[in-house]
Amino acid sequence: MSDKNDAAPNEASDQTDSAKELPGYEGSMAQQMQQLVERGQELICTKLESYEHEASFRRDRWNREEGGGGLTRVIENGDVIEKGGVNTSAVHGQLPERMATVLGVEPLPFFATGLSLVLHPVSPFVPTVHANFRYFALGENLSDPADQWFGGGADLTPVYPFFEDAVHFHETWRNVCSRHPDVASYDSFKKACDDYFYLPHRNEARGVGGIFYDYLRSDVDELRAFSADATDSFLPSYIPILERRMDLPFHERERRFQRIRRGRYVEFNLVYDRGTKFGLETDGRTESILMSLPLHVQWPYNWKPEPASKEEQAMWYFTPRDWLNIDRAKAPEDPL
Repeated sequence: MSDKNDAAPNEASDQTDSAKELPGYEGSMAQQMQQLVERGQELICTKLESYEHEASFRRDRWNREEGGGGLTRVIENGDVIEKGGVNTSAVHGQLPERMATVLGVEPLPFFATGLSLVLHPVSPFVPTVHANFRYFALGENLSDPADQWFGGGADLTPVYPFFEDAVHFHETWRNVCSRHPDVASYDSFKKACDDYFYLPHRNEARGVGGIFYDYLRSDVDELRAFSADATDSFLPSYIPILERRMDLPFHERERRFQRIRRGRYVEFNLVYDRGTKFGLETDGRTESILMSLPLHVQWPYNWKPEPASKEEQAMWYFTPRDWLNIDRAKAPEDPL
């Protein structure tokens, strides 16, 4: 599907053009990673549009005054996706001193590229999902950077969790990590995800977790291969869940709980998320950074689930657990 207001078909590749003048860009890891995330954006948007009757991802090309830019692709009010963004960026310039201090590095020239996505489905039975895959380099010459690292991950945030879905999501990411044992560890990445996507003021996890990693520096060629595998594995991790749940009937009760749980999502992104802070601190595009926020959200005062309700059962899932080894009999019944 396409929107008549979409940008030209080659718009994503224009991002590469904005970096071609950087020293050492051609053939560098920076170029390879930028091409990788742009390809991932196109594949993911095309697949997600196949479930919609009329809605499609609009293209919003933006430029960063200090250097580089990105392609924001957002869908709203679809049959399946209520709001979603699948964004790529490739930005460069002089790293601001305040961010250099946060990162613990010298304020050198930098290059950063990545794919970042958040999908908020219509159905309360289809989980929200987030993923990003990124690369960062420091130094004057991108073919021989002074420092470079990889980061990313994927996590699942259901409203009404299904045990099968949590297991499938984690199995997919465990298998990705197992294919790259020299640079990836499911156990450590899962723990990092559980630790990161946690709301201490609520004493609960944002969802059922996934994997999270950052500042990976060891074997850059293998890290690129891992990044490519992870990007390609997003759809297999999520689409089977989407297809199982998208046509289940729901009512206002489920939608209300969905709005309440989305409030937790907003709280995390605005208070704790490092990606949000980095984008705002480096003068990123505000609309692209905040596209992760849902359309409809609710904060009823002092809300608590009714005892023995499916909403109370759902709360059991919002504690870090070993989803690949837990006894199914210890989990609540599925919410239908």
